[in-house]
Amino acid sequence: MVRKHYIFKGRVQGVGFRFTMYREATRLNLTGWVKNLYDGDVEACIQGDEQSINRLLKAMQSGHFIRIESMDVEELEVLPSESSFEMKN
Repeated sequence: MVRKHYIFKGRVQGVGFRFTMYREATRLNLTGWVKNLYDGDVEACIQGDEQSINRLLKAMQSGHFIRIESMDVEELEVLPSESSFEMKN
C-alpha cells in the first residue's frame, strides 16, 4: 500500500479529467482525492496498491481529450482511515 501526491500539467482542465480519475480510481478500489488548481494544473492524492495506481495513470493518459504533458510525484505516508475517493472543487 502506497500514497502518492501528484501535480498533473497539460490539457487537464475542462476535459473531464477529475470525473475520469474519480470513476477509474473508484473502479480500481483506490482512495484519495482530485482537484483543479487555479493555475490550470490538477492535483491528486492517490492511495492503494502500486499496480492499481499505475493502471489508473495509464487510463488517464489514454483519454481522448486529456493530455498529460508532465506530472510531479511525491510519496506520502499512508492514511489507514481513508476509505473513498473524492472530487474536490
